[in-house]
Amino acid sequence: MTLGRDQLLACLAVPRWADDVLAGEPYADRAAAVARADEAARTLTDEELDQALSGHPRIGERGGTQSQREQAGVDPAAGDTAARLAAGNAAYEERFGRVFLIRAAGRDAEAILAELDRRLGNDDATERAETVDNLRQIALLRLEALL
Repeated sequence: MTLGRDQLLACLAVPRWADDVLAGEPYADRAAAVARADEAARTLTDEELDQALSGHPRIGERGGTQSQREQAGVDPAAGDTAARLAAGNAAYEERFGRVFLIRAAGRDAEAILAELDRRLGNDDATERAETVDNLRQIALLRLEALL
C-alpha cells in the first residue's frame, strides 16, 4: 500500500509528518499505515502547528470539501449558533493567538461550543497539547478515508 505526499498533506499540512509516513512504505496493511501516521502526528513543533492550522477554517466557516463534511453536524444557520461560534472563536483567538481547532466529525454545534468553552479555561501548554491531539485525530480520520 503506497500513498502520495500530496494526499498526506491534505490530511495534515505538515511536510515532516508526510515524510515520516512515506518513510514507512510499503505498509503491509491499513492498520500499519495508520499506526505510523498516528505516531508521527503526536508531536508537532510550533512551526508545524502553525503550518497545520493555516489550512483549517474556523468552526462554523466551512472551508473545503473535507471541512464541510467534518462540520456536517454544525448548522451555523440554526438559532444563535453562528453568533455563539463567532464569539467563541474570537475569544479563543484573543486568548491563545490561533484558530480554535477541534475534531468536528461526529459532534454537533452544542458539543463543539461546550468544548470551546471548556478549553478557554486551559493554560497555554494544556491547550497546545489538546490542539495537537485534535489535529492528530483529524489527520487520522482523513487518512482512513483515503485508505
